[in-house]
Amino acid sequence: MAVNERTAYHHGDLRNALVAAGVELARQGGPQAVVLREAARATGVSPTAAYRHFADREALVAAVAGRALGLMARRMQEEAGRTPRRRTRADRALERFRAVGRAYALFAEEEPGLFRTAFGGPSTGIDQDPYDQLVAALDELVAAGALPAARRDGAEVPAWAAVHGAAVLLEGPLAGLPAAERRACLERVLDTVVDGI
Repeated sequence: MAVNERTAYHHGDLRNALVAAGVELARQGGPQAVVLREAARATGVSPTAAYRHFADREALVAAVAGRALGLMARRMQEEAGRTPRRRTRADRALERFRAVGRAYALFAEEEPGLFRTAFGGPSTGIDQDPYDQLVAALDELVAAGALPAARRDGAEVPAWAAVHGAAVLLEGPLAGLPAAERRACLERVLDTVVDGI
């Protein structure tokens, strides 16, 4: 048994180390790059040791997807927390809602491999979910009087669909646009979402 394997296994953090290695693989190459043997090699353990924690590649990819969703949710939460103080509670709620959507799309642009992995199939072990951030932002809009309660029900789906679609386009076919144009496209989508809900 290798020293690294014994240490990781002894401390009970091999599963976590394999997921972290999988995250780095996904960062570089998306879900296709997440391979159990590569994660084992990156953590300094044998493939046999890795298979004690993950039955197959799909199980590791699902855990990496869960971690990617958590990273995205944290980014959304951080951006929402950085919104400037506005004059009214409704203005603050609208800016936080926009910040959540903006962070979602920027995560896709800055972390395309993780973004594709997050939405490439099933996920497990999600500690924070982007959906929860969206729900909180919508609920805040209602509480602040910026969104009528009668229009709140089901607003998650069109809001998420619009921002997710924009993120996919900006990370993919529109990636070649100048940064200012990409930002303008995103802001236009956010305007449309705000106006539409």
